[in-house]
Amino acid sequence: MARRLTRRLVLLAVLAAVAPTGAARAQAPPSVEAQLKFLADAKVVKSRPIGKGITGALRVTLSDGTLTHDAAFQAVAQSPRYDGKKRAGELRFVDHYRYNLAAWRLAVLLGLGPMMPATVERTIGGSTGALSWWIDDVMMDEAEREKKDAQPPNSRQFGQERQRMIVFAELVRDTDRNKGNVVYTKDWHLIMLDFTRAFRLDTDLRAPASLPTCDRKLFTTMKALTRPQLEKAAAASLLENEVTSLMARRDLLVAHFERLIAQRGEGAVLY
Repeated sequence: MARRLTRRLVLLAVLAAVAPTGAARAQAPPSVEAQLKFLADAKVVKSRPIGKGITGALRVTLSDGTLTHDAAFQAVAQSPRYDGKKRAGELRFVDHYRYNLAAWRLAVLLGLGPMMPATVERTIGGSTGALSWWIDDVMMDEAEREKKDAQPPNSRQFGQERQRMIVFAELVRDTDRNKGNVVYTKDWHLIMLDFTRAFRLDTDLRAPASLPTCDRKLFTTMKALTRPQLEKAAAASLLENEVTSLMARRDLLVAHFERLIAQRGEGAVLY
């Protein structure tokens, strides 16, 4: 009996030694500040084409000696050409990595940081571009979700996050919010990717009917946004006329939701 008890105690001790701790089983991702520092400073280990999109984006593996993690790198820098020809339906067609930086900084300013990957400007392989934290737990993009007709367990949360994205895309005048640029994590949170075709100079609202509601906090922070705040956060990535156009769209969005609140009541518009 004593011999069996001794063997059992030894076995339990071994299992306790090799079993992962709770922290190891579910290690939390680094803080946003730590992600930004890692993206800016970590050594490039390898890179390869992502294989999606047409901007030549790369998947880059980085390491700081302790942490190894991937990032997405976009160095597209196509400025407008005023030759009277339309490109992608626009006379002033721009496709530029600097808009990824501006979108990230503005999202953080408006409280939407968790809906976008942390992003920094960095030079890799002789090209300067936007380097974004790789989202590890992506379940699918919007195209795959529609193909599978996958439905979230919390339809209310799903709808509210999509509406936040729609309002933000209108504010930054994003012309390429395609289904591959919208991904969902395994716990069904929406992540917005790739804003290289945003921040147009148009100031009208494209589809007011798609803006029946707005997140209350987003509405409040958007309404309180000042030009100096925007310039401090993103002017290094935006031209003066792009800042002016964004503020004009902000005014129209605020007026739009205030009009709906007057018509339908605050509780029916803000959530």
